[in-house]
Amino acid sequence: MNFTPIPGTEASLAESPVWDERQGALLWTDIPAGTIHELTLATGARRKWVLAGPVGSFGLCEDGRLIVARREEVGVLDRDSGDYTPLARLLPEGAAQRLNDGKPGPDGAFWVGAMDDTPQKRPIAALYRVDGAGRVEVKRAGLITSNGLAFAPDGRALYHSDSRGCWIERYDLDPHNGALTGQTRIATPQEADGRPDGATIDAEGCYWSAGVSAGCLNRYAPTGTLIARYPVPVPAPTMPCFGGPGLRTLFITSLSHAAGGTGQVLSAPAPVAGIAAWRFAGRAK
Repeated sequence: MNFTPIPGTEASLAESPVWDERQGALLWTDIPAGTIHELTLATGARRKWVLAGPVGSFGLCEDGRLIVARREEVGVLDRDSGDYTPLARLLPEGAAQRLNDGKPGPDGAFWVGAMDDTPQKRPIAALYRVDGAGRVEVKRAGLITSNGLAFAPDGRALYHSDSRGCWIERYDLDPHNGALTGQTRIATPQEADGRPDGATIDAEGCYWSAGVSAGCLNRYAPTGTLIARYPVPVPAPTMPCFGGPGLRTLFITSLSHAAGGTGQVLSAPAPVAGIAAWRFAGRAK
């Protein structure tokens, strides 16, 4: 694939690319800057929202707003007014953790994981499910850096990784209530393979993982078999997503790296189509 940078997307840590098919817009965050960016591809129009503190991830809501993971809480951002409304606190104030990768799922809830935000990188974090009423459920504990959330096209499987534990797991998912069963570790990529960072799913049900330590995108079959490894022109890609007409463009975000300058967003024609992003069904309190 031939990736090219999108001008004006420079960032310290670009993450969480999301394609809004209703608006024809690509969104992403610069985590430490606490900013969410939006680019409408057809017109080039841009918008930006600034929140205090880091924004680990976000997703689309059914009502057009954004569900946002801040350092310790999840809330809803109105894209027109810029108003932000807290929904649920997941971590205590001053915790040695912050929220990280998150996405709405086929069950209409927001799935989001945390990470140890200290140099020790201990297994003290968890994966959470936040429903539309703000109820919080712990779904997986003992994590170092929760990452790589993605959902199968039929909504009946959840994929999840730990970037520091260097594994990818697959669960059977009940798309009605978010119940997880059948936990299976499908891959254990190491540094040279590309530690698993953010991820997405294509229309064929294959899992695309950003190999943050190896400058690549890894495409896995649902069983965990590596189908293809695509080099990218940045040393540290952080997350892919499909978007554009027919969901045939692959976007990737990246982080600043001593070997390759600043983080940015890049795009390339994709060899397969993606699926539309799932949306959060709830409303803020």
